Amino acid sequence: MAAPPPPPPGPALPAQAAAAQAQDFDPVQRFRLLLPQLKESLQTLMKVAAQNLVQNSSIDNGQKSADGALQRFDKSLEEFYALCDQLELCLRLAHECLSQSFDSAKHAPALVPAAPKGEGGPGGETLPYTQYLPLIKAQIAGAKDIHNALLEGTNKITGKLPPPGGP
Repeated sequence: MAAPPPPPPGPALPAQAAAAQAQDFDPVQRFRLLLPQLKESLQTLMKVAAQNLVQNSSIDNGQKSADGALQRFDKSLEEFYALCDQLELCLRLAHECLSQSFDSAKHAPALVPAAPKGEGGPGGETLPYTQYLPLIKAQIAGAKDIHNALLEGTNKITGKLPPPGGP
């Protein structure tokens, strides 16, 4: 019978684990962490390129033989491009998050409390009817726009014509 696996070394605190997990999903924070790595990778790339250039020129001039071991330029370049790709993805994700945030604020400027009638929402906040009515009308109009866009898309995919008197 095999012994059970040993427990992990040292339990992580829940607050630290949550902070680390949130940091992994934050594209701006990830960008800030990758930027120094990119700078270091660029420095390494230039250093390797310079060393290779110096050795190749000395070989061409007949001053040295081709025996010296050099760092591989293509590996340094690949590392640099990989970091550039990661940074590009972080920036695209951050842009998409910002765009979604703007759209969310545009289509739902205020939260509608979901408390039963007569009870206050969290913190006792409720919307007066004069604010509630235009908000609900805007949400209904947004839902209709989404519904119409989905219908139009399915009609295009299936090749059907919209029904007469439809959207």
